[in-house]
Amino acid sequence: MAIVIAKIVIAYLLGSLSGSLLLGRLRGLDIRHHGSGNAGGTNALRVAGWRFALGVIVIDVGKGALAAWLGATAVVGESSDALSLAVACTMAAAIGHCWPVFFRVRGGKGAGTLVGGILVIAPWFAAVMFAVWIAVIALTRYVGLATVLAAATFPLAIAVAFALDVPQPTAMIVFSIAVFVLIVWTHRGNLARLRRGEEPRLGKREQAPRA
Repeated sequence: MAIVIAKIVIAYLLGSLSGSLLLGRLRGLDIRHHGSGNAGGTNALRVAGWRFALGVIVIDVGKGALAAWLGATAVVGESSDALSLAVACTMAAAIGHCWPVFFRVRGGKGAGTLVGGILVIAPWFAAVMFAVWIAVIALTRYVGLATVLAAATFPLAIAVAFALDVPQPTAMIVFSIAVFVLIVWTHRGNLARLRRGEEPRLGKREQAPRA
């Protein structure tokens, strides 16, 4: 049990290593003081451009994948289910990304980190979610809306799998719902701005100050 708890704690600490804030320190830039104030890939793109944003995405997706892998690896002397632990570690990493202990619990929205974990745990579901995300981006250019709808696709895809007589483990069902709930919560500001007609579309760039 101690090893299981240790893995979850390590996953949280791993998630707390925010890509935008780590790379931002190299440039003397804290993107939480610019744009939307969010330490995620979309705000990184608007504030500092695609090269900076790409580095942020690689780190954030990578730590989610690493957390899932950490959970899925065998625990010597323990009977824990690998899928359940992979799910728990992915969620812990996402929580660390949103509320990072290393950055005064002000982080991003968790989407990239969750994507990394889903790619390891359920790559086929990740592919469906990505297709929905791309389609919504292409039609609306609203990243927040695309992310929420992609997250909603996860439990819907689980339901479709059951309808096609392809049952899914309980851990996967719980994971899909948890992903959707966390994404809706962290994107509640985006949804509120959408209702008011104030949500910026992808492509709007804010110039960040040079270090």
